[in-house]
Amino acid sequence: MIRVDIQPIWRFRNKGEREFDFTLIALLESLAHDGKLTQAALHAGISYRHAWNLIEKWAEFFGAPLVETDRGRGTTLSPLGTKLLWSAKRAHARLTPELDSLASELASDLNETLFAGHPALRIHASHDFAITRLRDLLANAGFAVDLQSRGSFDALASFARGGCELAGFHLVEGPLGPLMGARYLELLKPDTHKVIWFVSRTQGLIVAPGNPKHIRGVRDLARPDVTIVNRQRGSGTRALLEFMISHAGVERAQIRGYDNEEFTHTAVAALVAGQQADAGFGIEAAGAQMRLDFVPLATARYFIVCREEHLALPALQALLGILRSAEFRNMLATLPGYSAPRAGEISSASELLGALPRAAAA
Repeated sequence: MIRVDIQPIWRFRNKGEREFDFTLIALLESLAHDGKLTQAALHAGISYRHAWNLIEKWAEFFGAPLVETDRGRGTTLSPLGTKLLWSAKRAHARLTPELDSLASELASDLNETLFAGHPALRIHASHDFAITRLRDLLANAGFAVDLQSRGSFDALASFARGGCELAGFHLVEGPLGPLMGARYLELLKPDTHKVIWFVSRTQGLIVAPGNPKHIRGVRDLARPDVTIVNRQRGSGTRALLEFMISHAGVERAQIRGYDNEEFTHTAVAALVAGQQADAGFGIEAAGAQMRLDFVPLATARYFIVCREEHLALPALQALLGILRSAEFRNMLATLPGYSAPRAGEISSASELLGALPRAAAA
């Protein structure tokens, strides 16, 4: 099966044009954490001399230093270096899901032509690290997968229209779960659609290292000194936050940045890391990826819905085998805040909603 990878190219213009070398971002990221250029060069896979020449070349191009050296503090990022690093991370977080979706569509079209009779398995799912790893495991097993990143409600709407074979969505444990589930049921057929248990993940507030503003819960988001970044409308994470805000008796108009939207957990974390927001609601793994602190508020269970007749498809059988394997559990162990106590179990949509209150009490 053909696999496609689409990567962006940056071109800067400043008294000439230059294509950007993303090795520089790897250097800046490492320097931001430990201040040692020797370690940064090793992390980027280049020599110390190459690393220093790369930093100097781009400093000359921009007309300002990217790093500052101090005998007692090592090498630290300049204001320009810091801005460049976090702008790159934000762009990467925003573009990656869209580029991955485009690559998946292209690969699907090519494979449909090259391997007639073996169409790609179409998955439309809420943004999640584990679902991306699952796609890769299926691809390694020889199955073409067309993964589109969409919010939970958009994914289920596409599933209801026949736009995909599988849709991923998540429900929070506890009293808010049935409230969210009631909205999902509008797009599901309780007795004929089957739900595959996927993963559980911790969700909460992604905050700066050390949590300098002492943000402990949803009510703190309404403080005048706190600015947030939100997920987009139609995402399950956005819906969960809205339920939690209403449950806490907080007015959305009181929350600064409530209408600032990003499409992935990683993009939310990147804005917090870049000091463009004090907090964002997302998954623990996204904050850990950016070395940020995290305030856990809820556990959400992520599910995959399919039609009963599709369970016999070879790709679906392979997927279930992966979810029940030690390899999948070992993979999840590398993602902070993730677990999979019931991965690969199958329920009807009606059984799922009935199980949520019992799961919350367990």
